[in-house]
Amino acid sequence: MSTRVEGALGALYPFLDERPADVDAVLAAVAASTAEKAAEIVALRGSLVAEHGERLVNCARRCAAAFAAGGRLFAFGNGGSSTDAQDVAQLFLHPPKAARPLPAISLTHDVALITALSNDVGFDVVFARQVAAFGRPGDIAVALSTSGGSANVLRGLAEAAQRGLVTVGIAGYDGGRMAESDIDHLFVVPSASVHRVQEAQTTLYHVLWELIQQALAREL
Repeated sequence: MSTRVEGALGALYPFLDERPADVDAVLAAVAASTAEKAAEIVALRGSLVAEHGERLVNCARRCAAAFAAGGRLFAFGNGGSSTDAQDVAQLFLHPPKAARPLPAISLTHDVALITALSNDVGFDVVFARQVAAFGRPGDIAVALSTSGGSANVLRGLAEAAQRGLVTVGIAGYDGGRMAESDIDHLFVVPSASVHRVQEAQTTLYHVLWELIQQALAREL
């Protein structure tokens, strides 16, 4: 007797359905879904130009001034945003050959430190404690959160603001609690899809990096 895999699992993996399937129809559906998602992210990225273009330029100029004065960048986030934070640090510290390397640190790369703070103090402080230890006035804090509501990210931003760092927030949905915080530069990707939000956030911080490079070269 054949069975049907229902729910989200069945939607993601239609080939798990043991009933005979029309392969051409399945492939056509997958192709249509892929094209739809591609069109969605292209449109979303395009909308960010009008929404954030001028503010990205202003943020880039301020960050460039901070780097020129000896500042460093600290990036942090959870889950997929943790991976993005590491990407941000790598992009600034080890950019393409023709670009200028800039001092940047991901606050998520030290597993021993993250687990020690989580175990001994609490997960909410894993970024705030590092900002308190390493941050100086004039440094830059870049916080990434899909929801904009991660408690440890918000505490990291609050600590950065208190210590005189330039604060940059990158969030999704409607910005969540991050939109209610006192952040120098906030960029929100207005989408309810986690996938589209994170894809567009990647575009945002790459554009910001390019603009900072231009500002440092006095081309912005």
